[in-house]
Amino acid sequence: MDDILQQTLDEAITGGGLDPSASANGMVFLLITAVGFLMALVYIPIRLFLTITARSRRLRLLQKIRRLREDLRQPIA
Repeated sequence: MDDILQQTLDEAITGGGLDPSASANGMVFLLITAVGFLMALVYIPIRLFLTITARSRRLRLLQKIRRLREDLRQPIA
């Protein structure tokens, strides 16, 4: 009975990720996750800034086009 219990515990340790050789895989996972998180922290503000500035440029251009159209519709005095 004790042999079966010990064998089951050994299998659980090696199969459950508690093996010391599995810690390298955990470190690689954490490193990749951290790099992805840092990339998101950089990407999101840049993307928001570029989107906002593009929309404001587009709005100014549309306003300029509307003003020019209105000027063209008015008769020359």
